[in-house]
Amino acid sequence: MGYRILETEDVPAYLRERGHWDDLADIQVREVSDGNMNRVFLASNGAGTRGLAVKQALPWVRVAGPSWPMSPERADAEARAYEQVARVAPDKIPAIHGYDPGHHALVMEDMSDLKVLRTVLNEGASYGPDTSRRIGEFVAQLTFATSDFGMPSAERKALLAASVSPELCKITEDVVLSEPYIEHEHNHWLPELDDLAAEFRADTRLRTEVADLRHTFMTSAQALLHGDLHTGSVMVGERDGTPVIRVFDPEFSFVGPIGYDLGLYWANVLVAAARARALGTVTDHAAQLRLCWEGFESEFRRLWPTRVDTFFDDAYLDRFLRRVWTDAVGFAGTEIVRRIIGFAHLTDLTTLPDPVPASRATLRLGRQLILRRTELHRPEDVEDVQNTGNTTENTVSRDSSTGSSGSFRASQV
Repeated sequence: MGYRILETEDVPAYLRERGHWDDLADIQVREVSDGNMNRVFLASNGAGTRGLAVKQALPWVRVAGPSWPMSPERADAEARAYEQVARVAPDKIPAIHGYDPGHHALVMEDMSDLKVLRTVLNEGASYGPDTSRRIGEFVAQLTFATSDFGMPSAERKALLAASVSPELCKITEDVVLSEPYIEHEHNHWLPELDDLAAEFRADTRLRTEVADLRHTFMTSAQALLHGDLHTGSVMVGERDGTPVIRVFDPEFSFVGPIGYDLGLYWANVLVAAARARALGTVTDHAAQLRLCWEGFESEFRRLWPTRVDTFFDDAYLDRFLRRVWTDAVGFAGTEIVRRIIGFAHLTDLTTLPDPVPASRATLRLGRQLILRRTELHRPEDVEDVQNTGNTTENTVSRDSSTGSSGSFRASQV
């Protein structure tokens, strides 16, 4: 049977055909799709003691419909990524019960008892002690194992060939790494950000630095990445009293610069902090970038003695990690910018009672991370830039309310 788009009523028979469910008299299915790209269904028995999730890639972007066609073969990349992660970090991804390339559908663990990290943070809760550190460990485990340090050369070349994802990489190259800095129909923003959006498009130095990051993204095949690692791609909760995290949705997976995955997560951490600050609900937000980097660096160093090519010595490791850090800071900046004046915005900011001050301050932070990425050497340096930006934006807001020209002066910083 050829590819067909599954509907809710098709899922029970589909699961039985694939050998995942026997009793069709005891199955309930509901659609829970809430992402931009795919359809997701949850199947459970009447007692609620058994559940499975079915995720199918559509031949278009789900939120846009057939007007934005997209090959469903992106699900192949997701399945390959899960296969790689399962070898090195099985505790950090959902259990995969099967992949059907004919229907571009994954059957996986039901995670409905967990919550999306972005939702948890938007509701004012904390990250908890281990979440960001474990995300850093996840990036280190996946990228070390699929880099030239952790994988023999022939296997690496095969991975490179199998993981080429031109369609989805082009989305990132455009939506994240070029469109926000030019006139483009995808871009939109709050009217109160008109001045900053125009300023960013006119900033030739900023555009050059983004071009440098774009080229790094396009050419630096360091390791297999998740490719879309943000707080909406992480689920958290507890099972049997033990904290649980699950990283999911690696359909943008490809072999690229390690700093990109870290940068995406850091950007979302910084935006979440801006929301918490605006609402007065700050908990452990300030520590998260540091915890993520520490988790990544310590795990990468722990794995280093197992490298397959010992020509790379310890001094080179230090240099390599500095490069990853610098890339990550820059990519964090580009992710912040595109989430405010680009195509897809974040509920962290859009659901604030007044999203303007936090959006302006965070947008300025994004620009500084891009422009100053080689000057910022530690998590504390990033925190200093964020705090300086918030002070400036608060001053701008007060000056604007009294008719001062302070808003114009600050916009030139």
